[in-house]
Amino acid sequence: MRTAAETEVRRPSAVRALTALLAVTAAATVVVEVLNWWYAPEQGFGLAVRTGWAMLRSFGFLLLIGHVRRGRTVARPLGLILAITTVFAVGRLIVPRQGVPSLPGLLGFALLTALCATVVWLLYRSPAIAGHLVRHRSRLVIDRSGISWRETPPRRPETNAWLLTSRVAAFTYSPLMLVPALVATAGIVDGRLIAVPAVLFWLGAGIATSYLVLFCTAFLLRGKRWAGTLLVVVSVAVLAVDLPLCWWLLGVDGLVRDGAPLVAAAVLAVYGVRRAARVSTPASPA
Repeated sequence: MRTAAETEVRRPSAVRALTALLAVTAAATVVVEVLNWWYAPEQGFGLAVRTGWAMLRSFGFLLLIGHVRRGRTVARPLGLILAITTVFAVGRLIVPRQGVPSLPGLLGFALLTALCATVVWLLYRSPAIAGHLVRHRSRLVIDRSGISWRETPPRRPETNAWLLTSRVAAFTYSPLMLVPALVATAGIVDGRLIAVPAVLFWLGAGIATSYLVLFCTAFLLRGKRWAGTLLVVVSVAVLAVDLPLCWWLLGVDGLVRDGAPLVAAAVLAVYGVRRAARVSTPASPA
């Protein structure tokens, strides 16, 4: 049984540097959002919802720290989608409806973008970190020696890294749909009752998407090709529902602020499915 001190010593210095960088990024996310809220000319309901959702990413970075410390393979795709969506989430908030962004907001966005880019670079380019992120989840094991909680390899074949990336990206569909739907409820409060059916449909679609994605990715990680095709169809359907509703209920501003992060997540998910299919397809003989 290794002690916590022994485990810490055995971690490469690059891993310790990455965990520290993730903690700084989590704190910077909160600071930048507070600055943006402070300098925003309009502190309405929509900005409050978007700011709250952006600040929740700080907890995502803390979760990522746990995966990195434990050497989990899921740390890479989780870090990639967190970095991408964080840049989009913060970028859409620093730009006001009118005028130019405040200087503190721009400086904070530049700093956060640099931090996220460094996180992705370390996750995908550092050999020491690549050699560390190879562990599987711990499970409750019952055998002849008794009951223990230890790392066990998965029963299914090892999952392609691109499929993990697609899975993590697809899991963001539901919250990225629900956030603008909640923002659109402000229009109902202001007397735009014609939007009630559309907002209710939007909220229902966001919730249903979470179950569809869970179903698709469960079979996707088991190597079922039809699951990859279904995930592509779900991605297209999600965009077909979300983007027109963003444009109709939130205007061009909402389409850019709330539609762009979803488009980025969908592109990443579909790209991951396609790359995984190329890797798993053997080359034809010459």
